Amino acid sequence: MNQEAAGPEAQRVEPVRNFSVLLSPTSRGARLGRLLATEQLRSWGLPLSPADQIVAELATNAATHGRVPGRDFRLTLYVVGDTLRIEATDTMGDRLPRLGAGGVDMESGRGLLLVAAFATRWGVTPGPPPRKTVWAELRLRKPEHENARSGAAGGLFQEPRGEKTPAKPHPSRPRPGLTPPSEYAQLDWI
Repeated sequence: MNQEAAGPEAQRVEPVRNFSVLLSPTSRGARLGRLLATEQLRSWGLPLSPADQIVAELATNAATHGRVPGRDFRLTLYVVGDTLRIEATDTMGDRLPRLGAGGVDMESGRGLLLVAAFATRWGVTPGPPPRKTVWAELRLRKPEHENARSGAAGGLFQEPRGEKTPAKPHPSRPRPGLTPPSEYAQLDWI
């Protein structure tokens, strides 16, 4: 039986928005991923900052540290409810990222510190071997009115800094230090 709700009292359910692209594990692939993700965020009416910085760091890390010649990495964006999730899936599952103590004179090692500073939460999800997914989530603010799409009225919500909420371990894969896979990260892509 088909029922249609009519009138202003009917609740509007927002669809899950997603974007996914395979990219070469090169600096050119990481740059293309950042540009495509930025354009996708713009088309969804979402602010670019700090999501563009997180995309840049995750894509660069996947292309640099998760590089296996001949195997692409996947960049994915999801908007589910009030959360933007950014994922980079590579085929170097045995090399798990960790926060570094990158000093000011070091050329690299500060990328995940930036992700941790900007993201509401972030983590690593092991995939079917040899994959892993590094992800970060940002909470979205609802615009005060329909035309407010950026700036203070419709930006990304940043929770107060402090202790991150620890994720519960997935019952089938309890691994310390890794967060559980989400229901939408279990697809076999690469």
